[in-house]
Amino acid sequence: MLSKSCRVFFAAFSLSKKRKGNKIMKTKQLNNAENTDNFGNTYRIDGTGAQTAVYGNSPANKSRFAILKEEIDDYMEIRESIKTGIEDYDRIKQQKKKIKKYLGATEAEWNDYSWQLKNRFTNPEELASVISMNKLEINAVKTVAAKYRFAVSPYYLSLINPDDPDCPVRRQSIPSSAEMDESGELDPMDEKGSAIEEIITRRYPDRLIIKVTNICGMFCRFCQRRRLIGEFDTNCTEEKLRKAIAYVRRNPEIRDVLITGGDAFMLPDSQIDWLLSELRRISHVEIIRFGTRTPATLPQRVTKNLASILKKYHPIYVNTHFNSPMEVTPEAKAACATLADAGIPLGNQMVLLNGVNNDPYIVRKLNQALLTIRVRPYYIFHPKTIKGTKHFWASIEEGMEIMESLRGRTSGLAIPAYIINGPKGLGKTPILPNYLLYAGRDKAVFRNWQGIKFEVPNEISTK
Repeated sequence: MLSKSCRVFFAAFSLSKKRKGNKIMKTKQLNNAENTDNFGNTYRIDGTGAQTAVYGNSPANKSRFAILKEEIDDYMEIRESIKTGIEDYDRIKQQKKKIKKYLGATEAEWNDYSWQLKNRFTNPEELASVISMNKLEINAVKTVAAKYRFAVSPYYLSLINPDDPDCPVRRQSIPSSAEMDESGELDPMDEKGSAIEEIITRRYPDRLIIKVTNICGMFCRFCQRRRLIGEFDTNCTEEKLRKAIAYVRRNPEIRDVLITGGDAFMLPDSQIDWLLSELRRISHVEIIRFGTRTPATLPQRVTKNLASILKKYHPIYVNTHFNSPMEVTPEAKAACATLADAGIPLGNQMVLLNGVNNDPYIVRKLNQALLTIRVRPYYIFHPKTIKGTKHFWASIEEGMEIMESLRGRTSGLAIPAYIINGPKGLGKTPILPNYLLYAGRDKAVFRNWQGIKFEVPNEISTK
């Protein structure tokens, strides 16, 4: 039995079926006056006989529009409490001022990505000078750091709410004792088993990954490659890169090369320029992609010089990685604009993380905010079962609830694909809410985003 609201929705659809093109069935036609059709809608006819409909004033349509508005009333009530970094920038500026004072930094130094890298926070005593940490938390960082490296750029540290132990930015960047849980595997995707050359991972017929560095502006606490971070920052040697390029050249089916790390933008400009020029000499390489989190964690890295280098080698694509609305700051917006203005399409690959973004409202706010800074939500990755990250794991049901909550309630541009990675290198598998309920020889039955069922013909033409 359909609810009253659903019956009203169907009534509105029935009304539209009664129309022929733009001509409305009518009971009276008075020139230069309002007329009423059989369904309570009004229209006007001018002296030439042209008809102008006045939609939306019938009881059915008014109810329909009220229903649509009610669909997002809950989000409208809560969205102001989910702040982006742009909306909470006054607080961020205060934290930035505190960190600059602690480091004795000038504004020019703060805006220099090389300075940011050199001054990453790497021990708990430093952290405790700028964010609230008790002795247990300080000791936990020491214990975890002995096993899993950590480093946080001053910029990213400035996004942390220093008095909120559950801050989503803090949760992603500051080690916690939960990382000592041994559940999971260090390499659940078996990247080692998918490696051709030392720095190449290949799982698909026409594309591959080249891992060019272990350096990041901030080492995420949920990183799938934490086993490769090591104790020191290291870019790949030219010899290793040449071997990877040679492999691409020998295999003409490779049309798509993804450059990643670590963070691919941690290579110096000159090396990025050289690598792109070498790949562009290979005729069968159609597109080149970069994986980088710098727009979110180290936006100072995205310089005009870097953008001008990338622009020379189009088509270039950049996939970045925002997980929280708090990461969408004026600096992040400027970095994304620099790339977009160079003609580079930007996509976002969010990881579903417990305590960070496993909430439909947070994801909606994030994705809508990303579109305003010219970043298209591309993937939501289900968290991988990496050792030391169990506290970030979320359920598939939570991911499905998020996807269900997005469809119809926000722009299609704001709806990414929800992906689970098959273990041991089995690849990306999309997870979708089930909108197809039945498919037979003569018809198919679906439900829409509101749960309303409808049928479409499914006949095969014999002609």
